[in-house]
Amino acid sequence: MSQENSEAADVLSAVWVVDGLEGHLARVELEDGEIVDMALASLPRGVKEGDVLRVVVEGGDFSLELDPAETARRRTSAQAALNALNMAAPGGEIDL
Repeated sequence: MSQENSEAADVLSAVWVVDGLEGHLARVELEDGEIVDMALASLPRGVKEGDVLRVVVEGGDFSLELDPAETARRRTSAQAALNALNMAAPGGEIDL
């Protein structure tokens, strides 16, 4: 295996979603659907509810980065789904 292939094999990536913020904690949904509480201080500065975090594991170390493009894509998709549901509702709006 070349060094380049070996380095690529050491890099893993995952996507987590910030489900909610409360005090000094963030409720984070992992890729497998598990919900965990994490210290807000351990997340990137400025993180908000609904933000997508890209988790990069490289050589035993990991880092968390905000992924604004994926966050925007998911928000747009969710809004489109909600708009479609509202259009089908008799009154034009779904009441929760």
